[in-house]
Amino acid sequence: MTTSEDTAPSPQLSTRRERTGWYMYDWANSAFFTTVVTAFLGPYLTDIADKGADSHGNVQVLWGLLSIKAGALFPYTTSLSVILQVLVLPLAGAIADRTHRKKQLLAGFAYVGAAANCGLVFLTGDRYLLGATLFLIANVTLGASVVVYNSFLPQISTEQDRDRVSSTGWAIGYLGGGLLLAFNVVAVLLGGKTHLADTARWSLVSAGVWWALFTTFPMLWLRNRPATAGESRGFVVTDGFVQFFRTLRSLKALPLTLFFLVAFLVYNDGIQTVIAMAGTYGGKELGFDNTILMPTILMVQFLAFGGSILLGWLAKRFGAWKTVLGSLVAWVGILIGAFMLPKGNVALFLVLGASIGVVLGGSQALSRSLFSLLIPRGKEGEYFGLYEISDKGTSWLGPLLFGLAFSVTGSYRVAIISLFVFFVAGFFMLLAVPMKRAIIAAGNTPPAKV
Repeated sequence: MTTSEDTAPSPQLSTRRERTGWYMYDWANSAFFTTVVTAFLGPYLTDIADKGADSHGNVQVLWGLLSIKAGALFPYTTSLSVILQVLVLPLAGAIADRTHRKKQLLAGFAYVGAAANCGLVFLTGDRYLLGATLFLIANVTLGASVVVYNSFLPQISTEQDRDRVSSTGWAIGYLGGGLLLAFNVVAVLLGGKTHLADTARWSLVSAGVWWALFTTFPMLWLRNRPATAGESRGFVVTDGFVQFFRTLRSLKALPLTLFFLVAFLVYNDGIQTVIAMAGTYGGKELGFDNTILMPTILMVQFLAFGGSILLGWLAKRFGAWKTVLGSLVAWVGILIGAFMLPKGNVALFLVLGASIGVVLGGSQALSRSLFSLLIPRGKEGEYFGLYEISDKGTSWLGPLLFGLAFSVTGSYRVAIISLFVFFVAGFFMLLAVPMKRAIIAAGNTPPAKV
């Protein structure tokens, strides 16, 4: 079999090695999501902001033009990163479809993000603005890299095995992210409370090193293919903008794809916010320190590996659409449990974490595979650019609502239960999508069970 990058292999001709290379980028970037976004940065940046806060508990942002609660800095920064992604990610997808050097584009975004992540080594004292800025850069470039990464999925898998390949990628990602987090949890436990701040800071940096190191494997094993939207005849960024607006107009001809996308943006915003704010909620509201939080978050990562495989099996038996709907019902129960959880109850906190782990990976992996079936061939990058606006670590409405609820009430419990609306609305919106008709409308063949 040829390995020339000038050849355009069909999904059936993708090799096991190439698929392994694709899986390895999930392994690489998940370290940022688990160690930085989920585990360490929220509580650490909040502590840094508390040190720089005034007597009213406020910090100054945007060159002193705006004053916000120190506890709202991380969710607001997360929201701002996604507002920026609304501009960057669809453009990144359009460019990905118009270049024959897609994996080099992936590498560019990945290494810039990893470098910003490593810059968190300087996040000490009261440098909360430095931390927020570096997180903005890392999160935006992460999202852009995942747009390019996701656009490979229809090129390395057929409609019939899309759920399996997508679920495997998510599972391996959680395994990789969980493995690094395990190392960092051990470091936290060995370092003790005396060295907790330094251990947390170096744990943040380790995610950037991991991200950069394991990005090497997809660079070696993935194959470039000819531009699916036609080779750019001018400046690729300019052509990307033009193609992006064409994509938006083309969605009018695929209203079911658009409706699914909106449903996903709604419910996945809730999922991402629960995960991103879990550490802050557990620490600030429930009173747990890192010796409890870190092992629990670690447990979630490894259970998410098994959960991705389990929900992938359920999708094969019942269909991905029904399985995702069932997972949204479970998310509603998780939110209610988090709201009612008493302070300091470790056993119930572990049960809640285990529940999150089971449904987390599968609900996201199956959503990705479902969306890949709703994309016209040759437009993978630009459509995934829209999709990624609310994928890994890129929610914005949820953190904004969470931050506003906390700012108004001063209660993290009110903030967490406010996310209820995303899962309920997302459930009914997804329920209204006729999946088989939507897949056929996009020019694809529905799998045996949807």
